[in-house]
Amino acid sequence: MDIEEKQSEHIDFFVKQASILSGPALSNVVVQATSHPSLFAFSEILAVPNVLQLEGTDSSIFLDLLTMFAHGTWSEYKRVASQLPQLVPDQILKLKQLTVLTLAETDKILPYDTLMQELDVSNVRELEDFLINDCMYVGIVRGKLDQLRRCFEVQFAAGRDLRPGQLGSMIQTLDNWLTTSDNLLVSMQEKIKWADTMGEMDKKHRKEVDERVEEAKKTLTLKRLPPQTRQTWIPEGMERSFLNLVE
Repeated sequence: MDIEEKQSEHIDFFVKQASILSGPALSNVVVQATSHPSLFAFSEILAVPNVLQLEGTDSSIFLDLLTMFAHGTWSEYKRVASQLPQLVPDQILKLKQLTVLTLAETDKILPYDTLMQELDVSNVRELEDFLINDCMYVGIVRGKLDQLRRCFEVQFAAGRDLRPGQLGSMIQTLDNWLTTSDNLLVSMQEKIKWADTMGEMDKKHRKEVDERVEEAKKTLTLKRLPPQTRQTWIPEGMERSFLNLVE
């Protein structure tokens, strides 16, 4: 079972909690959800009407906080930290984990320097411990630590919630991929047809060559026979005249 399947029950739990609470009471749901060690998707909670109704209220900062965990990164949080609730250690860890997922969306080779800057990590040992214990062991990413090249090679990364407007971009990317695949399929079919045609022509040519070889063999065989063994054709009239002369 992968990370997306594991967290589905947690999503359902928090969606139900958010659906029966309202106003300031939702703040605890947001804090619990963004602190949960196995929850990395928040769009379903964010879409609950009671949560959306926090907009414009005194508790709107918790709506903003939930949005940050759905789409943002650790560095983005730091820029607006004064406008959001202060994070507890579990939330800080969660947002840094989500930051790695965001970086892995666009690059499969993540330089250590970039990761240390984005995660506020001071040395390579601390970074590698974080990637191993808090990312790979948890199951949100798989990859290889390359100490020689000072980078993390991403082989798999769990998906994050789609940002506003990102769906259209993904659909366009898929359309482009489908178009490219169709063109490649047509090209392959043409090459297969050409190969079949060339194969038939080759078979025909081989047959003609084999027939010519057989004719040449027969001709050479006749030429090699002694004269007395060769059959000589004598017209019937000449054969009778020859017999009369003999008599």
